[in-house]
Amino acid sequence: MSYSIVRFYENAGIRRRVIATGLTRDMAVAHCNNPDTSSTTCTTKVGRARTRKLGRWFDGFEEE
Repeated sequence: MSYSIVRFYENAGIRRRVIATGLTRDMAVAHCNNPDTSSTTCTTKVGRARTRKLGRWFDGFEEE
């Protein structure tokens, strides 16, 4: 079984985006546990810029 990382946006007008595919569950969980995978805890310049431009977002995972 493999998993995809999906970026979800609070704004309903912005479609979700697949970030990565072919991951194990452990890899997907590790990614999502990183503070830089959510607009509320992100500290990187890229993440903060994304939040200013697109609003609140977070990365989740789903089975492929």
